[in-house]
Amino acid sequence: MNPFPLAWASLRRNSFTAILFATIVALAVALGIAISAQERALRTGSARAADKFDLIVAAPGSHNDVLFSTVYLDATAVELLDPAITALLLDDQEAEIVAPIGFGDHIEGAAVVGTTAAFVDHLSGGLADGRLFEKVDETVVGALSPHAIGDRLEVSHSHGAGGGADADVAADAIEAGEAVPGEDDHPTIVVVGRMQPTGTPWDRAIVVPIEYNWVAHGLGTGHRPDDTHIGPPFDQEALPGVPAVVVKPTDVAAAYGLRNAYRTPQSTAFFPAEVLVELYGLLGNATAIMGALTLAAQGLVVAAILAGVVAILDLQRQRFAVLRALGASPIFICATVWVYVATIVLGGALVGLCFGWGLAAVVSDFIAQSTGVSMRAEIGARELSLVSTIVGIGLVLALVPAMIIYRRPVVEALR
Repeated sequence: MNPFPLAWASLRRNSFTAILFATIVALAVALGIAISAQERALRTGSARAADKFDLIVAAPGSHNDVLFSTVYLDATAVELLDPAITALLLDDQEAEIVAPIGFGDHIEGAAVVGTTAAFVDHLSGGLADGRLFEKVDETVVGALSPHAIGDRLEVSHSHGAGGGADADVAADAIEAGEAVPGEDDHPTIVVVGRMQPTGTPWDRAIVVPIEYNWVAHGLGTGHRPDDTHIGPPFDQEALPGVPAVVVKPTDVAAAYGLRNAYRTPQSTAFFPAEVLVELYGLLGNATAIMGALTLAAQGLVVAAILAGVVAILDLQRQRFAVLRALGASPIFICATVWVYVATIVLGGALVGLCFGWGLAAVVSDFIAQSTGVSMRAEIGARELSLVSTIVGIGLVLALVPAMIIYRRPVVEALR
């Protein structure tokens, strides 16, 4: 005999309860899927955002602070790198691009970042529109910036990105009214280009020549007084300190050589991947714990649902007893009950897989909007394994109500 028609009839007869139980399973599965997919999306997106930042050199201190300030533009107070170290990097033959990075200012909430035109071209892979800046009062905006080419922007200055004596000098200069080019305290810059999408917070940034950042904070231009060009070469004696320098080595061997050479008492050098691996290790431990707790909660949800199913089927014990009396085998009754429960678990798990994927996509989009780091939630082997585990647990536990109905004597069930 075929148990499926009877199981389907039972599902239709108790459709509200079946849908309710399946929904609970779906929500439990969706939670686990969303956590797993979002954690992987966060790893992938943050790693991709650091791809073009081959090597970062900064003053001794927290690598995390420098990384988040430089790559993710979450500016924090960091010590300024000794100008002598920057000068050595600029003359190093193993460095293809040496880009001083300055930050701390903003325009309508968007970070104003000072660097060189060569690094903008490297990070963007060529501009989407316009040209690179050629004067100290010109800027290139990120791909997601609302500003158009030709707009004039007013910069608001702050002092949160620097530290040490140079930062104190900058603050004194600003208070004295000597920190910005021009006569007013809020100079304007003109947009001359737009970057390609990079998948980083730099997509919303306002990128200016590093000279603008220095002049705006009363630190000079990095050139001789009569030199008006921007970018390298700089005058070593006029170079100010910077929060960080991004270096693109000529090759892999040069990258490791530069990292080792600039790990000194005066400076630190690191690959962003080194810091991210440590952060991922911490994140991985937390994710593993959350995953285990989620799986345990899902197992308890399935067990609770099965308890409810047993109660519902107990109300239908006379129907099964009549079937037994009419000649239905115990195996048929057992298979019918198992199919009934398995359909609820399997259906809820599949719906939960889709819902969890959608939930992770929404969360990824929200985080991307908040941080500027592009990320995309995807369903992979880990998520499918999670669903398979829940379904397997459900199918095994479905034998419990099936065995209860199977083992119940016909005479007792007819009472």
